Amino acid sequence: MHRRRTTLLTVIAASLVACGGAATLDGETAADVERGEELFQANCALCHGPQGQGTNNGPPLVHEVYEPGHHSDASFHRAVEQGVAAHHWDFGDMPPIGGLDTAQVDDIVAWVRERQREAGID
Repeated sequence: MHRRRTTLLTVIAASLVACGGAATLDGETAADVERGEELFQANCALCHGPQGQGTNNGPPLVHEVYEPGHHSDASFHRAVEQGVAAHHWDFGDMPPIGGLDTAQVDDIVAWVRERQREAGID
């Protein structure tokens, strides 16, 4: 039931965007998600992969471990601002990522959450 409800909500949100509505499921706009992808590619993809699937240098963010109920959006902000000690994976510690403001990290998180929803992780 939950999967069907999520799929229906995703279809409704996509339809709203396609018909001129701007909001996605979590309130971010298509423009936020698009900016988030650009920022992700420039700042995160080297370690987390171009689609958030992970690499030999960093874990996949499109993974159940990072679903919103376990890693909130705030945890992504803390990771960028303060870095993260390795705890779920054996990739070593993540250093802080400089040069990103709160709005930019919000956009990156919006893109990651969109990828997660597409993968059925929500």
